[in-house]
Amino acid sequence: MTFADSHFADSSSGTVPVQLPNGAQVKVEIAQSGREDVGFDVKSFQGVTDAIEGVAEAITASLQKVSPHKASVKFGLEIQIEQGSLVAAIVRGTGKANLEITLEWEKAE
Repeated sequence: MTFADSHFADSSSGTVPVQLPNGAQVKVEIAQSGREDVGFDVKSFQGVTDAIEGVAEAITASLQKVSPHKASVKFGLEIQIEQGSLVAAIVRGTGKANLEITLEWEKAE
């Protein structure tokens, strides 16, 4: 494998080092939707956690309007790289998902 082969990805997946908010580093498999320089630098996970928080906040706001006794929402996220940063894409089914998120709410009695 040449440097160009390992440094660029073309509509496939690969792994990149990612730093979590607590400072720990993990390798994350990413999907790429085109030829992009993924680099070897450590990526921030902040874009992914921001996406999870945003989805949770939007769903919570909707649930507060309808006020169900109990609710559960499940969605998958595929981690992609765009312009050198990690982003999360909501995907159908868990086959493509890097992360499967289940959010549950229950009214206090």
